[in-house]
Amino acid sequence: MKATLARFGYGIGLLLVAGYALFSLQGPRGLRALAEKQAQVRAMEKQNQELAREVERLREHIKRLTDDNAEDQELEIRDRYKLVQPKDRVYVIGKPK
Repeated sequence: MKATLARFGYGIGLLLVAGYALFSLQGPRGLRALAEKQAQVRAMEKQNQELAREVERLREHIKRLTDDNAEDQELEIRDRYKLVQPKDRVYVIGKPK
C-alpha cells in the first residue's frame, strides 16, 4: 500500500513538473519569445557590423584629409561646399531654382 501511494505521489509530482514546464515554454516568455529575441540579436549584430564598417570608412576619410595632402582637401572642399576657383568655368544645366 505504501509503495503504491509513493508511486502515485511521484507520478502526480512528475505530471505537475511536466505540466509546469510545458506551460512555461508555451507562455509569453517561452520558446517563441526566445526565438524573437535571438532574431533581434542577430539583426542588431548585423547593424553593428555595418556601423563599424561605416565608422572605419569615415576614419580613413578623415585620416586622408588630415594628412598633408592638399589635393584631396581641395577636392573635398569643392565637393562639399560647391566652391570654384576664379579660373574655373561653371556651367549651369537645367532650370534654376
